Amino acid sequence: MVNGLPRYTSYPTAPQFSKKIGEKEYKKWLHKINKDNNISLYFHIPFCTKLCWFCGCTTKIINKKKPLIKYLDLLKKEIKNVSISLKEAPVKHIHFGGGSPSLIPASNFISFMKFINNNFNVHSNAEIAIEIDPRTVDIHKIKAYKKMNINRVSIGVQDFNPNVQKAINRIQPFKKVSKLVEILHSKNIKDINIDLIYGLPFQTKKSINKTIKQTISLSPGTISFFGYAHVPWMKKNQQMIKHKQLPSKDLRISMFSLAEKILEKAGYIPIGLDHFSHPKNKLYKAFNNKTLKRNFQGYSADKSDTILGFGLSSISSFKEGYIQNVIDNSIYNEMINEKKYPIARGFQLTVEDIERRNIIMSLMCFFEAKVNKVKFKEEINKLKPYIISNDLKYDGTILYINPKSRNLLRFITSVFDIYLSSKSGRFSQPM
Repeated sequence: MVNGLPRYTSYPTAPQFSKKIGEKEYKKWLHKINKDNNISLYFHIPFCTKLCWFCGCTTKIINKKKPLIKYLDLLKKEIKNVSISLKEAPVKHIHFGGGSPSLIPASNFISFMKFINNNFNVHSNAEIAIEIDPRTVDIHKIKAYKKMNINRVSIGVQDFNPNVQKAINRIQPFKKVSKLVEILHSKNIKDINIDLIYGLPFQTKKSINKTIKQTISLSPGTISFFGYAHVPWMKKNQQMIKHKQLPSKDLRISMFSLAEKILEKAGYIPIGLDHFSHPKNKLYKAFNNKTLKRNFQGYSADKSDTILGFGLSSISSFKEGYIQNVIDNSIYNEMINEKKYPIARGFQLTVEDIERRNIIMSLMCFFEAKVNKVKFKEEINKLKPYIISNDLKYDGTILYINPKSRNLLRFITSVFDIYLSSKSGRFSQPM
């Protein structure tokens, strides 16, 4: 058994991607997209001004604008190369992730969005989302977001407690975030998500209680409450966090349960593994309508079957499989300037992969999935103790997870993962 379990933002997970799948498959899958296929675009901005000790993202610390501006020029070249055959496919969703996309200067963001609009068929009602670091955004950038039709923002908070912030190297007072939300509302950008993390150094039930209540006071449409993934063998910056500073497994469970009770009392509804949504938010509507999806950006109301990733380490998702870009900036630079697709590896799905993916993603999104009792007899047998304990229910067709047992979600879904073994690599500890 591996040391922990995947979060299943894809199936199979990224450790299963191979260099055997690359440009040939990417071109083939791209050419299958036509005007009847909705597509989504993801842009990875791998830069920050400070490194957070907890961070597991692909990012680089910069103190000048020059590397970022140069990178945007490379992204434009990648866009140009990919978009040639996709002029008619409607883009219904755009997401800027990082790193810190809010590092992009206002004027550069406007010109970059115009370039996207000139090279893709962006739908007039497209959801355009950006991840914001409260420390790197200002009124000029927010005006630029409004001008270029940004209609959803995700604010990286993690925790409001000063001691916790100091321990993770991310100082951003509550007043700063509150002021940011106020400005966003004044510009009519009201679809706001706030990212929080539990399991960080020096967190307690008392501190979590206060952070959750402060977050609720900002009235975000959704709240993401992620469990901290401590993987110092993969991310060297996490070595700055000592294991003895971290809450115990039992305390992590208690903190999540406490937050869940407070959020539900405030009217937020649990969605999947780690999200909470206001009933009027589109995420809840997607959950309620069984159209919710889980991808590399987390839970989404995006209905597209194809996500095209641009930039370092970004992952493209197709019906047929996955393609991941290179992580090394110098290699990315070289490949883009040679007009090559900057692909590092990928995965081509089999019929069985798709069937297992459907089960896993349905469980991750809706706590239920249709499971063939003959084909998945072995998996059902493994889950019998949880059926006996009422954490699960199986009627011979549908497998249901008790919503109160969602702390078992990663384990239950992993039972259907045929690639999960001691050779698959190490994952973070589950909650």
